[in-house]
Amino acid sequence: MKILITGGCGFVGSNIAVFLKKRLKKSKIFSLDNLTRQGSLINKDRLAKLNIKNFNCNIENLNKLKSLPKFNLIIDCCAEPAIEASKKDPNRVFNTNLIGTFNILKKCVNDKSNLIFLSSSRVYSIESLKKLVSNQIIKKPIKIKKTIDENFNTSAASSLYGFTKLASEKLIKEMFYQSKLKYIINRFGVISGPWQFGKQDQGFVSLWVANHLFNKKLSYIGFGGYGHQVRDILHIEDACEIILLQISKISKINNITFNIGGEKKNTISLKRLTQKTQKITGNKIRIRRISKTSVFDIPYYVTNNGKIKRFYKWKPSKSIDQILKDIYIWLHRNKVIMKYFK
Repeated sequence: MKILITGGCGFVGSNIAVFLKKRLKKSKIFSLDNLTRQGSLINKDRLAKLNIKNFNCNIENLNKLKSLPKFNLIIDCCAEPAIEASKKDPNRVFNTNLIGTFNILKKCVNDKSNLIFLSSSRVYSIESLKKLVSNQIIKKPIKIKKTIDENFNTSAASSLYGFTKLASEKLIKEMFYQSKLKYIINRFGVISGPWQFGKQDQGFVSLWVANHLFNKKLSYIGFGGYGHQVRDILHIEDACEIILLQISKISKINNITFNIGGEKKNTISLKRLTQKTQKITGNKIRIRRISKTSVFDIPYYVTNNGKIKRFYKWKPSKSIDQILKDIYIWLHRNKVIMKYFK
Protein backbone atom coordinates (compact mmCIF):
# COMPACT_ATOMS: atom_id res chain seq x y z
CA MET A 1 0.00 0.00 0.00
CA LYS A 2 1.19 3.51 -0.84
CA ILE A 3 0.12 6.13 1.72
CA LEU A 4 0.45 9.91 1.39
CA ILE A 5 0.20 12.09 4.50
CA THR A 6 -0.57 15.72 3.70
CA GLY A 7 0.79 18.13 6.28
CA GLY A 8 3.32 15.36 6.87
CA CYS A 9 5.94 17.63 8.43
CA GLY A 10 3.54 19.10 10.96
CA PHE A 11 3.09 17.77 14.48
CA VAL A 12 0.30 15.26 13.84
CA GLY A 13 1.33 14.37 10.29
CA SER A 14 4.99 13.66 11.10
CA ASN A 15 4.11 11.50 14.09
CA ILE A 16 1.64 9.49 12.01
CA ALA A 17 4.26 9.09 9.26
CA VAL A 18 6.90 7.79 11.68
CA PHE A 19 4.40 5.53 13.45
CA LEU A 20 3.10 3.96 10.22
CA LYS A 21 6.60 3.55 8.81
CA LYS A 22 7.50 1.42 11.83
CA ARG A 23 4.24 -0.54 11.99
CA LEU A 24 3.33 -1.07 8.33
CA LYS A 25 6.49 -2.74 7.06
CA LYS A 26 5.01 -3.62 3.67
CA SER A 27 3.61 -0.15 2.99
CA LYS A 28 5.35 2.87 1.48
CA ILE A 29 4.83 6.10 3.42
CA PHE A 30 5.16 9.55 1.85
CA SER A 31 4.75 13.09 3.18
CA LEU A 32 3.47 16.24 1.50
CA ASP A 33 4.29 19.59 3.11
CA ASN A 34 5.25 23.05 1.87
CA LEU A 35 7.54 23.49 4.92
CA THR A 36 6.31 26.96 5.90
CA ARG A 37 5.29 26.23 9.47
CA GLN A 38 7.60 26.47 12.46
CA GLY A 39 9.33 23.17 13.14
CA SER A 40 8.53 21.68 9.73
CA LEU A 41 12.17 21.59 8.61
CA ILE A 42 13.12 19.75 11.79
CA ASN A 43 10.36 17.21 11.13
CA LYS A 44 11.42 16.89 7.48
CA ASP A 45 14.90 15.83 8.64
CA ARG A 46 13.31 13.42 11.10
CA LEU A 47 11.30 11.78 8.31
CA ALA A 48 14.31 11.69 5.98
CA LYS A 49 16.23 9.58 8.48
CA LEU A 50 13.53 6.94 8.04
CA ASN A 51 13.61 7.30 4.24
CA ILE A 52 10.18 8.97 4.17
CA LYS A 53 10.17 11.24 1.13
CA ASN A 54 8.50 14.65 1.43
CA PHE A 55 6.92 16.32 -1.60
CA ASN A 56 7.41 20.08 -1.17
CA CYS A 57 4.00 21.14 -2.40
CA ASN A 58 1.24 23.58 -1.49
CA ILE A 59 -2.15 21.84 -1.60
CA GLU A 60 -3.63 24.99 -3.15
CA ASN A 61 -1.63 24.15 -6.29
CA LEU A 62 -3.88 21.64 -8.06
CA ASN A 63 -1.60 21.13 -11.05
CA LYS A 64 1.33 20.19 -8.83
CA LEU A 65 -0.89 17.86 -6.80
CA LYS A 66 -2.02 16.13 -9.97
CA SER A 67 1.59 15.60 -11.03
CA LEU A 68 2.35 13.53 -7.92
CA PRO A 69 2.24 9.71 -8.04
CA LYS A 70 -0.96 7.82 -7.26
CA PHE A 71 -1.59 6.57 -3.73
CA ASN A 72 -3.93 3.94 -2.31
CA LEU A 73 -4.71 6.10 0.71
CA ILE A 74 -4.37 9.78 1.56
CA ILE A 75 -4.36 10.84 5.22
CA ASP A 76 -5.20 14.54 5.17
CA CYS A 77 -3.57 16.33 8.12
CA CYS A 78 -2.95 19.57 6.25
CA ALA A 79 -4.64 22.62 7.78
CA GLU A 80 -4.20 26.06 9.27
CA PRO A 81 -5.18 24.98 12.80
CA ALA A 82 -4.97 28.19 14.84
CA ILE A 83 -8.44 29.57 15.62
CA GLU A 84 -7.22 33.16 15.95
CA ALA A 85 -5.90 33.02 12.37
CA SER A 86 -9.56 33.27 11.38
CA LYS A 87 -9.37 36.93 12.37
CA LYS A 88 -5.78 37.69 11.37
CA ASP A 89 -5.61 36.00 7.97
CA PRO A 90 -9.02 34.70 6.82
CA ASN A 91 -7.87 34.17 3.22
CA ARG A 92 -5.12 31.83 4.34
CA VAL A 93 -7.50 29.82 6.51
CA PHE A 94 -10.10 29.55 3.75
CA ASN A 95 -7.63 28.69 0.98
CA THR A 96 -5.64 26.12 2.95
CA ASN A 97 -8.50 24.42 4.76
CA LEU A 98 -11.18 24.40 2.07
CA ILE A 99 -9.71 24.98 -1.36
CA GLY A 100 -6.77 22.79 -0.38
CA THR A 101 -9.10 20.01 0.72
CA PHE A 102 -11.09 20.38 -2.51
CA ASN A 103 -7.88 19.84 -4.49
CA ILE A 104 -6.94 16.79 -2.45
CA LEU A 105 -10.39 15.33 -3.07
CA LYS A 106 -10.03 15.89 -6.80
CA LYS A 107 -6.81 13.89 -6.69
CA CYS A 108 -8.48 11.15 -4.63
CA VAL A 109 -11.32 10.80 -7.14
CA ASN A 110 -8.98 10.93 -10.14
CA ASP A 111 -6.53 8.39 -8.69
CA LYS A 112 -9.14 6.26 -6.87
CA SER A 113 -7.54 6.86 -3.47
CA ASN A 114 -9.33 6.27 -0.17
CA LEU A 115 -9.19 9.05 2.43
CA ILE A 116 -8.82 9.53 6.18
CA PHE A 117 -9.60 13.16 6.95
CA LEU A 118 -8.54 14.87 10.16
CA SER A 119 -11.32 17.26 11.05
CA SER A 120 -11.75 19.11 14.34
CA SER A 121 -13.85 19.40 17.46
CA ARG A 122 -14.17 23.08 16.56
CA VAL A 123 -16.89 22.32 14.01
CA TYR A 124 -19.34 22.59 16.93
CA SER A 125 -21.26 25.79 17.72
CA ILE A 126 -19.41 28.28 19.91
CA GLU A 127 -22.59 29.52 21.57
CA SER A 128 -23.85 25.99 22.26
CA LEU A 129 -20.55 25.08 23.89
CA LYS A 130 -20.61 28.27 25.96
CA LYS A 131 -24.05 27.36 27.29
CA LEU A 132 -22.55 24.27 28.96
CA VAL A 133 -20.94 26.63 31.50
CA SER A 134 -23.38 28.99 33.17
CA ASN A 135 -20.99 31.84 34.01
CA GLN A 136 -18.46 33.09 31.46
CA ILE A 137 -16.32 34.63 34.22
CA ILE A 138 -15.09 31.35 35.69
CA LYS A 139 -13.70 31.85 39.19
CA LYS A 140 -13.95 28.23 40.35
CA PRO A 141 -13.08 24.83 38.80
CA ILE A 142 -15.70 23.56 36.33
CA LYS A 143 -17.49 20.34 37.22
CA ILE A 144 -17.17 17.85 34.35
CA LYS A 145 -20.62 16.70 33.23
CA LYS A 146 -21.63 16.91 29.59
CA THR A 147 -19.42 15.25 26.95
CA ILE A 148 -19.63 16.13 23.27
CA ASP A 149 -20.71 13.49 20.75
CA GLU A 150 -21.13 13.63 16.97
CA ASN A 151 -24.72 14.90 17.25
CA PHE A 152 -23.83 18.13 19.05
CA ASN A 153 -24.95 21.35 17.32
CA THR A 154 -22.97 22.33 14.21
CA SER A 155 -25.54 24.71 12.71
CA ALA A 156 -24.37 27.96 14.31
CA ALA A 157 -21.09 29.90 14.09
CA SER A 158 -17.95 27.97 15.00
CA SER A 159 -15.18 30.30 13.65
CA LEU A 160 -13.93 30.43 10.07
CA TYR A 161 -11.60 27.56 10.91
CA GLY A 162 -14.50 25.47 12.19
CA PHE A 163 -16.55 26.32 9.11
CA THR A 164 -13.79 25.25 6.72
CA LYS A 165 -13.42 21.90 8.46
CA LEU A 166 -17.17 21.26 8.50
CA ALA A 167 -17.48 22.35 4.87
CA SER A 168 -14.60 20.02 4.00
CA GLU A 169 -16.50 17.15 5.63
CA LYS A 170 -19.49 17.92 3.42
CA LEU A 171 -17.26 18.14 0.34
CA ILE A 172 -15.89 14.67 1.08
CA LYS A 173 -19.39 13.20 1.28
CA GLU A 174 -20.46 14.90 -1.94
CA MET A 175 -17.40 13.96 -4.01
CA PHE A 176 -17.24 10.35 -2.79
CA TYR A 177 -21.00 9.80 -3.13
CA GLN A 178 -20.97 8.36 -6.64
CA SER A 179 -17.69 6.50 -6.31
CA LYS A 180 -16.79 3.28 -4.55
CA LEU A 181 -14.04 5.07 -2.67
CA LYS A 182 -14.00 4.96 1.11
CA TYR A 183 -13.47 7.73 3.62
CA ILE A 184 -13.31 8.25 7.38
CA ILE A 185 -13.73 11.64 9.09
CA ASN A 186 -12.11 12.09 12.51
CA ARG A 187 -13.11 15.09 14.61
CA PHE A 188 -10.13 15.25 16.94
CA GLY A 189 -10.00 17.42 20.04
CA VAL A 190 -6.70 18.55 21.58
CA ILE A 191 -3.78 16.29 20.65
CA SER A 192 -0.39 16.71 22.29
CA GLY A 193 2.95 14.99 22.86
CA PRO A 194 6.56 15.06 21.67
CA TRP A 195 7.46 16.99 18.51
CA GLN A 196 4.74 19.60 19.03
CA PHE A 197 5.99 23.16 18.60
CA GLY A 198 3.26 24.73 20.68
CA LYS A 199 1.79 28.23 20.65
CA GLN A 200 -0.72 29.98 22.92
CA ASP A 201 -3.68 29.29 20.62
CA GLN A 202 -2.53 25.94 19.20
CA GLY A 203 -0.46 23.33 21.00
CA PHE A 204 -0.84 24.88 24.43
CA VAL A 205 0.15 21.74 26.38
CA SER A 206 3.66 21.52 24.91
CA LEU A 207 3.96 25.31 25.22
CA TRP A 208 3.14 25.04 28.94
CA VAL A 209 5.88 22.47 29.52
CA ALA A 210 8.47 24.33 27.42
CA ASN A 211 7.83 27.72 29.01
CA HIS A 212 8.07 26.28 32.49
CA LEU A 213 11.25 24.43 31.60
CA PHE A 214 12.87 27.52 30.06
CA ASN A 215 11.41 30.04 32.54
CA LYS A 216 9.37 32.00 30.00
CA LYS A 217 6.12 33.85 30.65
CA LEU A 218 2.62 32.47 30.12
CA SER A 219 -0.89 33.90 30.41
CA TYR A 220 -4.33 32.70 31.44
CA ILE A 221 -6.39 34.32 28.70
CA GLY A 222 -10.14 34.85 28.83
CA PHE A 223 -13.03 33.92 31.10
CA GLY A 224 -11.72 36.30 33.75
CA GLY A 225 -8.13 35.07 33.48
CA TYR A 226 -8.43 32.51 36.28
CA GLY A 227 -7.27 29.51 34.21
CA HIS A 228 -10.31 27.33 34.84
CA GLN A 229 -11.25 26.65 31.19
CA VAL A 230 -11.25 22.93 30.47
CA ARG A 231 -10.10 20.62 27.64
CA ASP A 232 -9.52 16.91 27.29
CA ILE A 233 -6.10 15.89 25.93
CA LEU A 234 -5.17 12.96 23.68
CA HIS A 235 -1.61 11.62 23.43
CA ILE A 236 -0.29 11.65 19.87
CA GLU A 237 0.52 7.93 20.15
CA ASP A 238 -3.13 7.17 20.92
CA ALA A 239 -4.12 9.20 17.85
CA CYS A 240 -1.66 7.18 15.75
CA GLU A 241 -3.04 3.90 17.12
CA ILE A 242 -6.60 4.69 16.03
CA ILE A 243 -5.42 5.79 12.58
CA LEU A 244 -3.62 2.44 12.21
CA LEU A 245 -6.78 0.60 13.25
CA GLN A 246 -8.83 2.57 10.75
CA ILE A 247 -6.41 1.74 7.94
CA SER A 248 -6.57 -1.97 8.76
CA LYS A 249 -10.38 -2.00 8.80
CA ILE A 250 -11.27 0.60 6.16
CA SER A 251 -12.71 -2.00 3.78
CA LYS A 252 -15.34 -2.87 6.43
CA ILE A 253 -15.66 0.34 8.47
CA ASN A 254 -15.92 3.43 6.26
CA ASN A 255 -17.92 6.52 5.31
CA ILE A 256 -18.41 7.43 8.98
CA THR A 257 -17.64 10.46 11.17
CA PHE A 258 -16.08 9.99 14.62
CA ASN A 259 -15.32 12.19 17.62
CA ILE A 260 -11.93 11.26 19.11
CA GLY A 261 -10.29 12.71 22.22
CA GLY A 262 -8.87 12.10 25.65
CA GLU A 263 -12.40 11.99 27.15
CA LYS A 264 -13.26 12.56 30.82
CA LYS A 265 -10.25 10.84 32.37
CA ASN A 266 -7.85 13.10 30.45
CA THR A 267 -9.62 16.37 31.19
CA ILE A 268 -7.70 19.27 32.68
CA SER A 269 -7.92 23.02 33.29
CA LEU A 270 -5.06 25.44 32.64
CA LYS A 271 -4.75 25.99 36.38
CA ARG A 272 -4.33 22.27 37.01
CA LEU A 273 -1.98 22.00 34.03
CA THR A 274 0.20 24.66 35.64
CA GLN A 275 0.36 22.70 38.90
CA LYS A 276 1.34 19.48 37.14
CA THR A 277 3.92 21.22 34.94
CA GLN A 278 5.49 22.92 37.95
CA LYS A 279 5.90 19.53 39.58
CA ILE A 280 7.48 17.92 36.50
CA THR A 281 9.91 20.77 35.71
CA GLY A 282 10.58 21.92 39.24
CA ASN A 283 10.05 25.51 38.09
CA LYS A 284 7.49 28.15 38.91
CA ILE A 285 6.99 30.99 36.44
CA ARG A 286 4.91 34.13 36.27
CA ILE A 287 1.48 33.59 34.71
CA ARG A 288 -0.39 36.77 33.87
CA ARG A 289 -4.16 37.17 33.97
CA ILE A 290 -5.85 38.48 30.84
CA SER A 291 -9.55 38.66 31.58
CA LYS A 292 -10.86 39.51 28.09
CA THR A 293 -12.22 36.52 26.16
CA SER A 294 -11.78 36.06 22.41
CA VAL A 295 -15.04 35.81 20.49
CA PHE A 296 -13.86 32.39 19.24
CA ASP A 297 -12.84 30.92 22.59
CA ILE A 298 -14.85 28.32 24.48
CA PRO A 299 -14.75 27.55 28.20
CA TYR A 300 -15.24 23.81 28.01
CA TYR A 301 -14.80 20.84 25.70
CA VAL A 302 -14.75 17.15 26.69
CA THR A 303 -14.98 14.45 24.01
CA ASN A 304 -17.50 11.61 24.03
CA ASN A 305 -15.63 8.60 22.57
CA GLY A 306 -18.65 6.31 22.66
CA LYS A 307 -18.97 5.84 18.91
CA ILE A 308 -15.28 5.21 18.19
CA LYS A 309 -15.18 2.71 21.06
CA ARG A 310 -18.13 0.78 19.66
CA PHE A 311 -16.64 0.45 16.19
CA TYR A 312 -13.01 -0.27 17.07
CA LYS A 313 -12.90 -1.31 20.74
CA TRP A 314 -10.36 1.50 21.10
CA LYS A 315 -9.80 3.88 24.00
CA PRO A 316 -7.00 6.26 25.01
CA SER A 317 -4.21 4.51 26.89
CA LYS A 318 -1.96 7.45 27.82
CA SER A 319 -2.76 9.68 30.82
CA ILE A 320 -2.18 13.42 31.03
CA ASP A 321 0.74 12.76 33.36
CA GLN A 322 2.28 10.53 30.69
CA ILE A 323 1.74 13.19 28.01
CA LEU A 324 3.50 15.82 30.12
CA LYS A 325 6.34 13.46 31.01
CA ASP A 326 6.91 12.50 27.37
CA ILE A 327 7.02 16.17 26.27
CA TYR A 328 9.46 16.97 29.09
CA ILE A 329 11.77 14.06 28.17
CA TRP A 330 11.63 15.01 24.48
CA LEU A 331 12.66 18.60 25.22
CA HIS A 332 15.56 17.45 27.38
CA ARG A 333 16.88 14.94 24.86
CA ASN A 334 16.84 17.23 21.81
CA LYS A 335 19.19 20.17 21.98
CA VAL A 336 17.95 21.52 18.64
CA ILE A 337 14.42 21.57 20.02
CA MET A 338 15.57 23.33 23.19
CA LYS A 339 17.14 26.10 21.10
CA TYR A 340 13.89 26.46 19.16
CA PHE A 341 11.81 27.05 22.30
CA LYS A 342 14.39 29.36 23.87
